[in-house]
Amino acid sequence: MTRQQQDDLAAVSSRFAVHGDLEEIRPYGNGHIHDTYLASYRHRGHRKRYVHQRINQRVFRNPPALMGNIQRVTRHLRQKLQQAGVEDLRRCSLTLVPACDGSSFYHDPAGNYWRTYDFVEGASIYDTVASPRMAYEAARAFGRFQKLLLDLPPPRLDETIPGFHDTELRFGQFLSALERDPRNRAQDAWEQIRFARSCESLIRVLPRLRKQGRLPERVTHNDTKINNVLLDAATGKMLCVIDLDTVMPGLSIHDFGDLMRTGSGTHQEDERDLSKVGVELPLFEALARGYLAETAHFLTPTERQYLPFSGQLIAYELGLRFLTDHLEGDVYFKIRREDQNLDRCRAQFKLVESIRRHEERMVQMVEEILCRPESRHLDA
Repeated sequence: MTRQQQDDLAAVSSRFAVHGDLEEIRPYGNGHIHDTYLASYRHRGHRKRYVHQRINQRVFRNPPALMGNIQRVTRHLRQKLQQAGVEDLRRCSLTLVPACDGSSFYHDPAGNYWRTYDFVEGASIYDTVASPRMAYEAARAFGRFQKLLLDLPPPRLDETIPGFHDTELRFGQFLSALERDPRNRAQDAWEQIRFARSCESLIRVLPRLRKQGRLPERVTHNDTKINNVLLDAATGKMLCVIDLDTVMPGLSIHDFGDLMRTGSGTHQEDERDLSKVGVELPLFEALARGYLAETAHFLTPTERQYLPFSGQLIAYELGLRFLTDHLEGDVYFKIRREDQNLDRCRAQFKLVESIRRHEERMVQMVEEILCRPESRHLDA
């Protein structure tokens, strides 16, 4: 960063109720959407760290409503965890740091919206799953998140990205981008375009079930990637769920599906060697056990039945989004190299094929877990 950028960030940090003197601030993480910085402060002889984020207003058009959601959700989670006797609240739930005026965000003179969280010390984030134990802990974290928000008081949360998991809408956006082809990229993506068209029937499954009243609306995370869970660096146990921007009304199917998309294999999201891409049944079983350990008592029979299908749907949906962004010129997801979104799309579509091949066995696994509740827990 330049000196001017550091000075600008220091000015932003001073607008929040942080403790101590700023010692260092630097870019942090590899998120696709926001600009994120890790700041270190010295307070009474000890280091205190915070995460500052500039909200991407191209993606999130109403930052005050977004922050209203996050403030309500984090307060409710903290209250529920406190009632359950959880002691280390600052590590088991995200803590928003208010702006100096008491708001949940700071709106700077240039029109940018900023927010600040306490940094969770002693936690690890992983882009891929290394073991069934890790998969189990991550799935439990997201399951617990849904469980704790079952009784979130009204009003209904704001839809921060309307239609976020509307696969029919995503398919329409793909067709529109394909018709316009503004960067003349369709010619190099013909195989992925053909596959996207061939799977069109997937987009109608959940709308049909919702119309039949078989899938209830819930408060869901909607972006349950494996790297949106913090695990204790020493024990590997779940701590908390992060990246709450898309917490809004949704379907449990979407949450488990995205978790399955990123947690049922050990490949990278943009893996170029497609022979490495595919669902690994021991990891899927661990995900299902961890998730159902927290959710089995409130999920409906239809929600349980469609858990394996959910991974196929969400991998297809995200593949559509990556392909659409590639065709449009990489305007949504950040890229670090040419054709990265196309590589991401290829990996997602390969995962769809893998899940489809193993779906019958995965359905059996879910049934076995539900029949033997004690088997949901993995030995340490």
